Amino acid sequence: MRYTVLLLTLVFLLVPGLAEAQCAMCRAVLESEGSEAAAKGINNGIVYLMAIPYLLVAGLFFFIYKKMKA
Repeated sequence: MRYTVLLLTLVFLLVPGLAEAQCAMCRAVLESEGSEAAAKGINNGIVYLMAIPYLLVAGLFFFIYKKMKA
């Protein structure tokens, strides 16, 4: 159990560094293309990536609420 928590903590600490590198690459591609359609696609992708975790957490809390109420 302790090793799992330690491993997950290390993964969460290391992942943001990798994500920043990808953001710089997306920005460079968007600046070089000048296509508004590509920019809209990237923006939609960002919104989807932000929304999914919130929906999952909301569903989890709803499930817990239903179990505690019953």
